[in-house]
Amino acid sequence: MPSKLFCEIEYLKGVGTARGEKYRKLGITTPYELVYHIPRAYLDYRCYVPVQQSVLNEYNVLKLTIFRKMSPQRVRGGLIICKAVATDGIDDILVVVYNNVYGFNALKEGETYYMYGKVTGNFLRKEITSPVYIRADESVLIQPVYPLTQGLSVNMVRTNMKQAVQIMKSEPFETLPEELLRRYNLCPLMYALENIHFPASEESAEISRQRLAFDELLKLQLGMSMMKSRSRKSTAYRMDGSVSVESFRKKLPFELTEAQNKAIDEIISDLCRDVPMNRLLQGDVGSGKTAVASAVCYFCAKNGVQSALMAPTEILAMQHYKTLTEFLEPFGVKVCLLTGSLTAKKKTALKEQIATGEFDVVVGTHAIIQKDVEYKSLGLVITDEQHRFGVAQRAKLAEKGGTPHKLVMSATPIPRTLALIIYGDLDISVINQLPKGRKPINTYAVTGKLRHRAFGFVRERLDEGRQAYVVCPMIEDSESDLLAVKSYAEKAEQEDLKGYTIALLHGKMKSAEKEKVMKRFRDGEIQVLICTTVVEVGVDVPNAVVMVIENAERFGLSQLHQLRGRVGRGQWESTCILITDNTGEECVRRMKIMSSTNDGFKISEEDLKMRGPGDFFGSAQHGLPPLKIADIACNTELMNMAQSCARELLEADPTLSRPEHKALKTDTMRLFNKEIIG
Repeated sequence: MPSKLFCEIEYLKGVGTARGEKYRKLGITTPYELVYHIPRAYLDYRCYVPVQQSVLNEYNVLKLTIFRKMSPQRVRGGLIICKAVATDGIDDILVVVYNNVYGFNALKEGETYYMYGKVTGNFLRKEITSPVYIRADESVLIQPVYPLTQGLSVNMVRTNMKQAVQIMKSEPFETLPEELLRRYNLCPLMYALENIHFPASEESAEISRQRLAFDELLKLQLGMSMMKSRSRKSTAYRMDGSVSVESFRKKLPFELTEAQNKAIDEIISDLCRDVPMNRLLQGDVGSGKTAVASAVCYFCAKNGVQSALMAPTEILAMQHYKTLTEFLEPFGVKVCLLTGSLTAKKKTALKEQIATGEFDVVVGTHAIIQKDVEYKSLGLVITDEQHRFGVAQRAKLAEKGGTPHKLVMSATPIPRTLALIIYGDLDISVINQLPKGRKPINTYAVTGKLRHRAFGFVRERLDEGRQAYVVCPMIEDSESDLLAVKSYAEKAEQEDLKGYTIALLHGKMKSAEKEKVMKRFRDGEIQVLICTTVVEVGVDVPNAVVMVIENAERFGLSQLHQLRGRVGRGQWESTCILITDNTGEECVRRMKIMSSTNDGFKISEEDLKMRGPGDFFGSAQHGLPPLKIADIACNTELMNMAQSCARELLEADPTLSRPEHKALKTDTMRLFNKEIIG
């Protein structure tokens, strides 16, 4: 790889210590990383207008000659205002620059510039404020707009980018063999990296973006596949396939669906192999993943090995413990619960029992992966709601002795395209059927005008002995007009829900408090739980039949679906009421989707289209490298191309050791980090 590209960013002319720090805030430490700082948009300076035709209070491109610069003025608060008079040859305009003397000094009297900025004032006297500009003799008139941080201007980045691109051109490199470029109709990397920053035309920018997006998706696929093959070393827990789970299936109080049985068979088949299982069990809310996990834990126990199930919260861990105990203890399979809130004495005793193999199944929060927790024979590790843990924690749990098998469970239906990326190191089993007798949840979207009528419906259900959830999106009172949970609960207690037992549940409460409230709700002591999204994942209260979601426009489709899944878990018909006064096109579309289907996979496809992959899980919870260029929602075809290319490359060269693959392997390792791929 070229050496100068990997010097410190300060190597570039004009980048001193201060600007270097600004670049580091953006994750840019070298000219190489700068070259991969992709523009978020472009400014087309070819489309300029005369001053007279510029639209007030909007952004315009003008072609102006500076004819008089005034001395900078320092005003109260240390603000520096710089002004210059400019003309387009017919009309004058005032150029105003705030707190950027360096940028203002670069403007020369008598020189002509293309300027892009907000035009204010009136028809007689106009100003353009803090414009982005280039010289009129600039050869490239389509200019990049970059993600910035305070203290870094577009012009600064552009100037440094020109230097970085020149260094790159003097020491060219390519990550893909020529034959692959031809087959996938991709432009050379040098062309792409130059034209993504300084395109000669819209077409050259698009061709460049296509190549760089392909590279990004390819490296992601290669990294995940190499992680997968890395985990394919032998396991100490190859199990005996002749051990039957039929007696377990027959004694369950319900009949397993075809999809559940298929998932159990796939998992057991994996457990009987020499290499550790690495599988995702994906199923919609209420599809019966815990029953599948129970059957698998039973199979492990009969093979004489321990299983561990890790859940993201104590509430969920306790629920899994309760369910697994009901299913497994009648067969003599012993289950224990290990969470952070246990007393030190209880924890110590439990850890000793786990280490001696007294318990077959250990359920808990991240407490079960702590260094001081030792297992006698940990053959299977199950993580629930995997995207909340991330790659590093998955690896940490897998390090627990003898390379155990891994099963990941997710109740967040993920479109297959996204699942292949996020769980690219896992095989996938899908439960796409709901258990027999499970009724679809009726969903209605209403405006605030119908709130009292909606709560009349809630009261009818409560009077029948049922329970209800009310979800609000905020925790504390704020200046906005959205009602906070606390004040909402007080109002509901005095009005719509007067005379009923109400409790609050929100994220600011301590774990013990939350668990106490949830237990009272599960035990039927509380009729209505007014809560935030802490109730979103996994909590099971069969008697709760109504879910009211206030300000429904504040939630994504997948989150609304998860919340809706808290009801419909018992024998009674259940209802979800979405309340929103937002009549925007996107909100109306989301409410229609929610009202028309209970299929989480269909909903997740729509959610991905509407919100994009970046927001799908919130703040980068899955622990993968961020995508800077590729848009998975739109680039399905490119994704498929990258997948087949990755497959082909790894079949021919599993460790990418050939000389022609060296640069690609280096780049892939850089994207993930060396520890993951190794």
